[in-house]
Amino acid sequence: MRQNITYSFFPSDPKKVIASTPKDVLVEDLRSMLFIRHFETRAEAAYMQGKIGGFFHAYTGQEAIQTAAVRAFGLNHWYTTTYRCHALALLLGAPPKEVMAELFGKKTGTAKGRGGSMHLYHDQMLGGFGIVGGHVPVAVGAAFSSRYQKQKKMSLCFLGDGAFAQGAVHESLNYASLWSLPCLFVIENNQWGMGTDVARAICSQPIAEHFGPAYKMRSYTLQGMDYTNCLAAFQDIKKYMEKEKKPVLVEAVAERFKGHSISDPGLYRSKEELQKALKKDPIALLQKALIDAKIIDEALFQTTDEEAKQSAIAALDYAEKSPFPDPIELEEDVLEWPRGD
Repeated sequence: MRQNITYSFFPSDPKKVIASTPKDVLVEDLRSMLFIRHFETRAEAAYMQGKIGGFFHAYTGQEAIQTAAVRAFGLNHWYTTTYRCHALALLLGAPPKEVMAELFGKKTGTAKGRGGSMHLYHDQMLGGFGIVGGHVPVAVGAAFSSRYQKQKKMSLCFLGDGAFAQGAVHESLNYASLWSLPCLFVIENNQWGMGTDVARAICSQPIAEHFGPAYKMRSYTLQGMDYTNCLAAFQDIKKYMEKEKKPVLVEAVAERFKGHSISDPGLYRSKEELQKALKKDPIALLQKALIDAKIIDEALFQTTDEEAKQSAIAALDYAEKSPFPDPIELEEDVLEWPRGD
């Protein structure tokens, strides 16, 4: 039986958030969420056909979180995330065709096919990282760099609830607070660390509400499947960080609709639990909110959805037709550190 946790969510009024946000921004973010969903659906099908190898971790069900974060903060900041990194790369402007080609291990991919699904990089995105919690010190380093060079850049770090128990995460939180670094830690609590219920892994919950004060950080708890709540919260966080130049700890409560990875059948949760989660689909919630506000109608939604679908299909077609890298090029672009005597 899942543990019932009482959250103090960031207060926001969906109608007021929508009314204060430009219509084109809302429609564009809806399209981004639709595209992420279609992109991963096509890529997952290709994986099942043996066209993509390695690991594959879908972001399905969590699209509202990073879409709202990137919208609120913009592109001119440092971003790091986990191996569930397709969405963030796309939101930060990585060409979809190149991202899909990277998943396929093709020469035209973002890392010439060498990184694959878990290791996407693009401009301000310092990675997709395969080591659980291993990217959090990198995010703190980016924040330290900004402070040291007196830049206005902030560092946004996305991590899962399963990573929060890692020692490197707590060392990072300590240093960020100790040195007043402009680092935003966003715990995307999708309820499961692989197949382990978060209640069996983290001793105190809600996570941000309990651990934020311990590290002398302002904490926020977000409704991670509600785009409007996430957007309002991230806008408030940005203002706070710009003014105070201090780190912030966030817990965005969501639930993934897929297993931990493509090979995970998700037998640790019941069909009833999954169906309950699916009723809170962030795309459907935003769609309804925009229709109710008369910003879009059903016809425009269908058109937007079809455009996103066709863009994903085009990326898939590009990846399939792209060449594989020549094995002779494998050691190119690898830095060989000079050995001392």
